[in-house]
Amino acid sequence: MEFHMEIRDLEYFIEVANHKNFTKAALQVHLSQTALSKAVKKVENELGFELLDRSTRELKLTDAGEVVYHQATKALSVLKDMPHLLGDLMNLQTGQIKMGIPPLIGTLFFPKIAKAFNEQYPKVSLELIEFGAKKIEALVEEAGVDMGIVMLPLTSGHDEHFHVYPFVKERFLLYAHKNHPLAKRSSVWMKELEHEKFIMFSEEFTLHDRLIQDALKSGFVPSIAYKSSQWDLIIELTAAELGIAILPESLYAKVKDSNIITVPIADPEMMWELGIILLKERYSSFAVRELINFLTAKQITNKLDAN
Repeated sequence: MEFHMEIRDLEYFIEVANHKNFTKAALQVHLSQTALSKAVKKVENELGFELLDRSTRELKLTDAGEVVYHQATKALSVLKDMPHLLGDLMNLQTGQIKMGIPPLIGTLFFPKIAKAFNEQYPKVSLELIEFGAKKIEALVEEAGVDMGIVMLPLTSGHDEHFHVYPFVKERFLLYAHKNHPLAKRSSVWMKELEHEKFIMFSEEFTLHDRLIQDALKSGFVPSIAYKSSQWDLIIELTAAELGIAILPESLYAKVKDSNIITVPIADPEMMWELGIILLKERYSSFAVRELINFLTAKQITNKLDAN
């Protein structure tokens, strides 16, 4: 059964039911009694039921009228709330964002991001999904997450599918034990690491592929001694003098082992650039768009870099 009644006519019916009198209701809605009576009759004709018992001096709702009154009241309440709910979304009062992020990026930046964003938008919740960047790209493409933060450039070869928003850029450094022969150097060349044993992230991480590519560009195939999905294990293996690692500069602040030192890589200078990715064909909520604006704003980038 389909109905095509006007919302205004339902509002008139509710006013009549509340006042139990056409005259009082007409005064309330600033309508003539005749016009109001016609509006209520229109609703009754549309539904096929009498909604008001007009046989007594004081109008009463029929059984059908009781049902329509309660349902119409709820429906109109929802409609009246809708602009406020949409306004809340526009004003970022509420929302949820599912974000895909590699563990290393999560360790270095997510607590700062979450804290700063929560200060401005306390009712927007951030759900963190941790995987390597390759999996994050796939999740964004499959709409498994709203957005992802990954290392740039993208590895999937599907760049045309994504909106990409760079927001952090910093150096890679050589991480080594303080007794390593290169530890006292002010900088090293990638070529000088040809005979070193590398400790790397495992294959599901973009950083694994990036370091191999940079080694190949410098003329050698890296000797990989250990691979891990955990940055802290990579640091522990390096501290045990089982090899060297190449990791982002900001990670050093998290390293508690005093045996670990860092050395800049001068040639080629290796940069770690992070970006937000969104699927082009997918709708992005107000909350997601505002988080992107928040992350790419100069002040938040500077704040992350400073910390």
